[in-house]
Amino acid sequence: MKLLMFVMLLSLSSLSLLAQDTWTLDKSHTRVGFTVTHHMISEVDGNFKEYDASFTTSKEDFLDAVFEFSAQTASINTDFEMRDGHLREEDYFDVENYPTLNFKSTSFTKIAGDQYKVVGDLTIKGVTKSVELDLWLVGPQLNERVQQMEVGIKATGSIKRLDYGIGSNLPLFNVSDQIDLRILGEFRKTN
Repeated sequence: MKLLMFVMLLSLSSLSLLAQDTWTLDKSHTRVGFTVTHHMISEVDGNFKEYDASFTTSKEDFLDAVFEFSAQTASINTDFEMRDGHLREEDYFDVENYPTLNFKSTSFTKIAGDQYKVVGDLTIKGVTKSVELDLWLVGPQLNERVQQMEVGIKATGSIKRLDYGIGSNLPLFNVSDQIDLRILGEFRKTN
């Protein structure tokens, strides 16, 4: 009897795993960016050049979606090499000791229409904090060229850099604590 129960449970868990849809990032149509206020008078934009993301879901409405994202911190780019080099140093991203930053969603809630709220854990420099993102999801729709389903996303939110030990609060830095995030991307269903 125990063997029969074990086989039934194994079969049910296998079915639920088979029902998971995996969506992978189309990097040619994606940008992972941020904006920070400099000297409290102007904004500086930046992005990460090397990153990956995917999500899984078993529901057509995406309400059980789990998003995962990682970026190579050494790939930070603000279009000014001297600043980028400083951002890679120990007082900012410390890329030698913390080569990646990571995000994994813990909840995905529909607000209205194509607008969702995503909450997840963001880890930078070994510090993990919960963050909340506003996300707009368009699709799914069939990409006839590749014969696969796709969705587009736009996610926005903000974090406090000092929460993660990025930079300092000394007047010398003259950079706002708040970092605004903007992520645009396309995902393709791969199974």
